Amino acid sequence: MQPNLTEKQKKHLRGLAHAREPVVLIGQAGLSAAITGELETALGAHELVKVRARVGDRDQRDEIFAELAKQTQSELVQRIGNVGVFYRPRKDKPRIILPAD
Repeated sequence: MQPNLTEKQKKHLRGLAHAREPVVLIGQAGLSAAITGELETALGAHELVKVRARVGDRDQRDEIFAELAKQTQSELVQRIGNVGVFYRPRKDKPRIILPAD
């Protein structure tokens, strides 16, 4: 698992994510292996990905986002309503350069 991001780094990532559209959509069926695989692929391609979860209540969304972060070894940068922003740098050539502490 990657180290935790500082607030300054999270703020930078939130700014980058603002204009992006959700790439992964979670429906009423909830979390599945296919959803996790889709997020893995998206993180590998983009590093910073928005996920929209259209499921029951806030607690259920929080659980899904936490489980997705754990399974993909990414960090949940932000959650607003039913949208979560996930970040995982590429191992070989990171495209997003984070500010220093």
